[in-house]
Amino acid sequence: MKKKTMMKAFAVLMTAAMAFGLTACSSGDGGSDTSEPASAESTAQESTAQDSTAEESGGASGGAEGLKIGATYYTLQTEFCMRMDNEAKKWAEENGVAYTSYDGNNDAAKQLEQVETMIADGVDAIILNPQDADACSACVDAAVEAGIPIVGVNTMVNNDQLTAYVGSEDVSAGEEIMQYMIDYMGSDDFNIVVIEGPMGQSAQLQRYEGITNILADYPNIEILAIDTANWSRSEAMTLMETWLTTYGEDIDAVVSENDEMALGAREAIKAQGLDIPCIGIDGITDAVAAVESGDMIASDFQNAEGQIRGALDTAVKCVNGEDYEKEVWIPFEMITPDNYADYQGRY
Repeated sequence: MKKKTMMKAFAVLMTAAMAFGLTACSSGDGGSDTSEPASAESTAQESTAQDSTAEESGGASGGAEGLKIGATYYTLQTEFCMRMDNEAKKWAEENGVAYTSYDGNNDAAKQLEQVETMIADGVDAIILNPQDADACSACVDAAVEAGIPIVGVNTMVNNDQLTAYVGSEDVSAGEEIMQYMIDYMGSDDFNIVVIEGPMGQSAQLQRYEGITNILADYPNIEILAIDTANWSRSEAMTLMETWLTTYGEDIDAVVSENDEMALGAREAIKAQGLDIPCIGIDGITDAVAAVESGDMIASDFQNAEGQIRGALDTAVKCVNGEDYEKEVWIPFEMITPDNYADYQGRY
């Protein structure tokens, strides 16, 4: 078949300074009062612990009680990010921590404003879930200048001053879903379309890198089209409708960088009376149900609970001057028709 040349630049997402190891960090200057942030947005959500004992949870240090921690998420409109935020609220209640979260609305500039608000509010540590690997570097600079530890979670930022990072290795996820699709197809000669996340975000860059790592060994698998749907189910549905109009039944499979987009693509496919296999990443509730029903062939589960708890535990250790790991990696787990029941009601 005719092979189209695909070229794509990849960002270097972590420098040598982020090598895995043990580090200690002094406490920031942030206070531990429970007053409202200097700029209380309607999107801010606060969870302040009750006057009960602060239990250790998931490896948290005993010195968490009374601390004030803020978090900015690139969005709180997707199930995965909402799961992280909800789990952070539980952790805060368990550990006696005043926790405030912000919805970045997929806007790196807004996330910087939110970091500045947290600094003004006197937080002891900041959790950063960045929208853009480069644009959100300013968030790290601001926290470092203020002497406040800042821990990245789930998506990466290109700044070697980041205190620590907790997440899952997205290159491996891209490799896993692409290889699973090839094994499912039972062929090394077919056409795919690839749906990407927001351009410039580390997960988008790295998952595509993983996909192309596998495709390098399968020259007869052709990418007919590739575009972003910004992690959105509705955008992916519209994008897939366009591709079906353009390529029709030449599309043999859909490889999506997250579940929301895979599910949107699948809706468009079913509306056309077609049955094109789709695969995604995250293991959200609807994706698990889709694997059970056969609407998706698989989903690579990403542990939101483990990531955010790891980030919060690390932040506490840093504030208290304890040893902590500079990088913590939470493995992906493939959800298949054979094991989907293990992931039902996981949260």
